[in-house]
Amino acid sequence: MNIVGIIPSRYSSSRLPGKPLAMIGDKPMVQWVFENCSKGLEHVFVATDDQRIVDAVEAFGGKAVMTREDHTSGTDRCAEAAKNIKEKYGLDSDVIINIQGDEPFFNPEILEDIKKSFNNPETQIATLIQEATEQDHIFNPGEAKVVLNHKSEAIFFSRSPIPYLRNVEQSEWLNNHTYYRHLGIYAYRIDTLNKIVQLEPSTLEKAESLEQLRWIENGIPVTCVLTDMDETMCIDTPEDLKKANEFIQNR
Repeated sequence: MNIVGIIPSRYSSSRLPGKPLAMIGDKPMVQWVFENCSKGLEHVFVATDDQRIVDAVEAFGGKAVMTREDHTSGTDRCAEAAKNIKEKYGLDSDVIINIQGDEPFFNPEILEDIKKSFNNPETQIATLIQEATEQDHIFNPGEAKVVLNHKSEAIFFSRSPIPYLRNVEQSEWLNNHTYYRHLGIYAYRIDTLNKIVQLEPSTLEKAESLEQLRWIENGIPVTCVLTDMDETMCIDTPEDLKKANEFIQNR
């Protein structure tokens, strides 16, 4: 089974333009991500909309493919990239892992957790979750939460705390129920990936601004894999970039 890691990497960013090429130490961010992925996957590619990123990736010995500029999500970009990878490199993909391009220091062992889920032939889409341990994890609308069925498949994702604990003070919710936060990494069987990018945006997806709700509304199960890996650093602003460089200097 060919498991292929794809790093969607757009040049444009409202808060940090040219983010994939932002330098952290002596390497652009995209190189940090690529090299980490390569520790856990044999096949890793960057999918981008800008020739400057292709040039940078190939300069450090990585592989990249161009994709359209108008993709609205990393999932859409991964679907096109898988086709372009086959054309450019002759590689057929059985499973695609969509890897965040702005988390340069993630632990590559996290990839093993999601890879193992595809030993089950029923798994169509898999994603990583983590037990919430802080109040901010469940009450911050920037954090997606998820509730599961008995097969560890997602019933619903929300930016709101789910479930709501009736007759329990909110300060005690973590002590009375196990909450799960969603980590932003997906893996898809290639036929499922090609199917979901043809679906129209759903009402729940639009309401929550969470694309995975489109898949659930269309009856496609999302397997949730529990991981206990430490939280990583996400680079989204100039301030984040400064912290990343301080981290490199001090480690």
